[in-house]
Amino acid sequence: MQQAHPEFNNSAVVNFIVLEKYRALRHIALCLGFLGLIYFSDWVKEYQGSQKFIRPMIVFVVLTVMFYINMYLLVPKLFFRGKYLLYLLFLVILVKAGLSLVSTLLALYISPDTLADMHVSRAQGEYDGMLVVISIILMTTTIKLFQRWAKDNERIAALNQSNLAMELNGLRNQINPHFLFNMLNSIKALVRIDQEKATTVIIKFSEFLRYQLYENNDNRALLRNEINFISNFLNLEKLRRDNLQIDILYQAVGGEMNEVLLPSNLFTVFIENAVKHSATIQCSDSFIKVVIEVTKSKLTFTCKNSTDPAYMPAENSGGLGLPNIKRRLNLLYSGKHELNIHSTPNCYTVQLTIPV
Repeated sequence: MQQAHPEFNNSAVVNFIVLEKYRALRHIALCLGFLGLIYFSDWVKEYQGSQKFIRPMIVFVVLTVMFYINMYLLVPKLFFRGKYLLYLLFLVILVKAGLSLVSTLLALYISPDTLADMHVSRAQGEYDGMLVVISIILMTTTIKLFQRWAKDNERIAALNQSNLAMELNGLRNQINPHFLFNMLNSIKALVRIDQEKATTVIIKFSEFLRYQLYENNDNRALLRNEINFISNFLNLEKLRRDNLQIDILYQAVGGEMNEVLLPSNLFTVFIENAVKHSATIQCSDSFIKVVIEVTKSKLTFTCKNSTDPAYMPAENSGGLGLPNIKRRLNLLYSGKHELNIHSTPNCYTVQLTIPV
């Protein structure tokens, strides 16, 4: 595991517990903590001379072995597999065996008279000792649980991110052919009316294909490139519809437009729908107006187009385009965006606000 769960990236303590690069330091800190806990306990103060050092070291070595048996054998083999009762049973057996070993080794440094004096309180001492040792060992279990939880959360986050990327790519791959299909239909209709103009449109259309295939394959694009794409697209449409009025306005308020990055082809569906539905009965009134405004924290995209009062398509009648872009926005911004669509007999308006 190379990094902590995203929610805990700012916690040095959590990173120390979780990250693999701190593993050696964790073990050193754990051993030093156990040694300090033993050496500065009250019962060590009762001893003098070499016993004051030898006896704590015996307890430290045995307890350390017990801790590692718990962390690397009992926890992964029993606890993580849901065998909780069996884990508790083996934990009690481990502690009992460890304390018996400690008692045996300590007896080598206790005189027979001292052993006789301690015999009366040995039973109570073993019971208290088991409670203390089990409590300390369960602390190592808690550490392993926390590491497992953080690792599982990291894997879930990575899986969700992978699924998100796959779905976004799928939506994008559906949107692009949707746009190209409608563009080809427009060229087909123009060929029947004006072949010379159709030739010019086809040349311009090849530039679109070049942009789509070679220059616009990244997940994110500069805003200025997207604006150029919109401008070229609408000017291409104007070539085949002389009476189409086009206005494209963009401004940056307290922000730098050249530095703004956004998901590529984010506005394509809205522009394509505006082109598709901008024809009206009175051709002189046919228009498309695009306004892009950037501030330090958000971008507002507004697209208005004329509509035919005799033809009022349902909001979801645009095929795959509009549903896909709505889903894409939800995946990209998780509710942090605002999409408003308003339709009147003569005008269709889309306003999208996204964070930048």
